[in-house]
Amino acid sequence: MKKRNWLWCILLIAALMCGCSMNSEERIKLRDLDFTILSEEMIPQELLKVIEERKAESFKLTYSDKENLYIVIGYGQQQTGGYSIAVNELYLTDNAIYINTSLLGPGASEKSKQEPSWPYIVIKTELLDQTVIFE
Repeated sequence: MKKRNWLWCILLIAALMCGCSMNSEERIKLRDLDFTILSEEMIPQELLKVIEERKAESFKLTYSDKENLYIVIGYGQQQTGGYSIAVNELYLTDNAIYINTSLLGPGASEKSKQEPSWPYIVIKTELLDQTVIFE
């Protein structure tokens, strides 16, 4: 009876270990992507309309035209102005484009407007037929 219990424990542990290794797919960065952060005047009008509709809440979206891919990340309404957004990473793998950004608050010494703001970023990069993964 004891041998049988040990055998089941060993089989269970082996199955769990195999399952873990199958799910941990390794992500290999092929290259960083060149990009431009667009000012409001440079954003395509159709995309600007979508941003205006969604900016009150956090959102993530992509938009493309015949030449470029636009990646948009909005952080929703903030209590004050003075926020900025940093692009930490934007890179290509075999099967996706990965992007990571951070919302940076106003500095302690910075005088920001005491009115609400809706920080968002529009990133223009090359048009690739890949899924965008927001991290």
